[in-house]
Amino acid sequence: MGDEEGLPDRTTGSTLLRPLSERLGLPLDQVNFVACQLLALLAAFWFRIYLGPKNASPVVRHACATMFGVYFAVFCFGWYSLHIFTLVLLSYCIMTTASIRNVHRCSFVAAMGYLTLCQISRVYIFNYGILSTDFSGPMMIITQKITTLAFQVHDGIARKAEDLTPDQLQNAVKTRPSFLEYLSYHLNFMSILAGPCSNFKDYIAFIEGRHVQMKLLEVNWKQKGYDRLPEPSPNGAVLHKLFLVLVSLILFLIFSKAFPVEYIVDDMFIKEKSVLWRSIYVYLAIQVRKPKYYFAWILADAVNNAAGYGFSGVDEQGRFHWDLICNLNIWNIETSTSFKMYIDNWNMQTAVWLKRVCYERASRYPTVLTFILSAFWHGVYPGYFFTFITAIPVILAAKKIRNNFRHYFISSRTRKVFYDIITWIVTQLAVCYTVTPFTILAVKPCIKYYSSMYFHFHILSLLVLLILPMKPPGQTQKRPQENSINHKKMR
Repeated sequence: MGDEEGLPDRTTGSTLLRPLSERLGLPLDQVNFVACQLLALLAAFWFRIYLGPKNASPVVRHACATMFGVYFAVFCFGWYSLHIFTLVLLSYCIMTTASIRNVHRCSFVAAMGYLTLCQISRVYIFNYGILSTDFSGPMMIITQKITTLAFQVHDGIARKAEDLTPDQLQNAVKTRPSFLEYLSYHLNFMSILAGPCSNFKDYIAFIEGRHVQMKLLEVNWKQKGYDRLPEPSPNGAVLHKLFLVLVSLILFLIFSKAFPVEYIVDDMFIKEKSVLWRSIYVYLAIQVRKPKYYFAWILADAVNNAAGYGFSGVDEQGRFHWDLICNLNIWNIETSTSFKMYIDNWNMQTAVWLKRVCYERASRYPTVLTFILSAFWHGVYPGYFFTFITAIPVILAAKKIRNNFRHYFISSRTRKVFYDIITWIVTQLAVCYTVTPFTILAVKPCIKYYSSMYFHFHILSLLVLLILPMKPPGQTQKRPQENSINHKKMR
């Protein structure tokens, strides 16, 4: 939404809304995307009210969710949507024919391979211009779903329960899905355009009408004075999220062009401004681009909630929560005091996917392999690799600093506040330094940017990794307890 000014109108999707696109001055692809998401929101309410589990069978719900999703994909991407359907059908063939011991590997290679080929074509077709509704966006979400399901089927059938982590055991799938279930999970209208990825068992429970009840049964309602299970409504959560969507849209429209990212590598800007001022400018340039992601992800979350999907349970105060497949936590992002906290709350379902298919399963170098996978998943633009390769030493260094020094600052409130302020500033600057290549994409501007900043976070991170000792988390906090125990024994 907005950074594509001057690009030719290359949409392969519907041209029905071209007059509206010209009136608003926005690319037709973006108008089609927003229109489909708003239609999906209306369809979601209709789906929950008139095709709820009490009114329609799972087969009907699967079929309708899939047909709506296919229509939205064709409307937005035209013949490019064939890539989406081809990948899903190819992956289903693998799911049904590959041996259970290799189904996860074959699915992973096929999905990531097809996605990478599409990403390569994207570079040459658009020549470093990213259209926000480019067909590779849904391909990325579907790749997550294909690999998530394949690993969960492998966990459920090929592995022993005692070898699984609690999360893997909870989400393991005991039988291969039917063709309709597979299509519905990947192509449903709630998530085909902007995600997010969710667990297959959660989605099937939603379609079959068990989704909310499963979470409610975790609470003893008789003790709370209920004689039957309550019926949580998502309407409040949807309205709250739509309010955030509206605020994000307004902020984006007001500020998106205030701090052009191209200015970061402008020769006069580099020559005339100090490193500190340029760092502040980079922070502002990144900040004004966040609302478009907030808009897309929160709207996608609202669509799922409106359909009745996303109930996560009840908190200690008895409040119902609809954030099972939430993709971001804006408050935690903007107040992050560590690099890990920031990325854990940004595109959360992608972070969960990376953890489940790579980090938890890598026998060596899990952090490095996870960031490499994330880079390839995002695409083949050089700027992506600059970002994720830079993130590896930065996050490792941040972890080392935290483990070595944090315990000195948590003994008093004043020290803790001071520590939080400093780490917030450093985290925000480090994140902006790391993700800037993500916005400028090409090799030469990325190198020019980092050179103009004297590679300072690269150098500082490497020095930290070389100089500071490796301490496991919590090691220092345990020592006083151990000393206290030993002292009591001596007495």
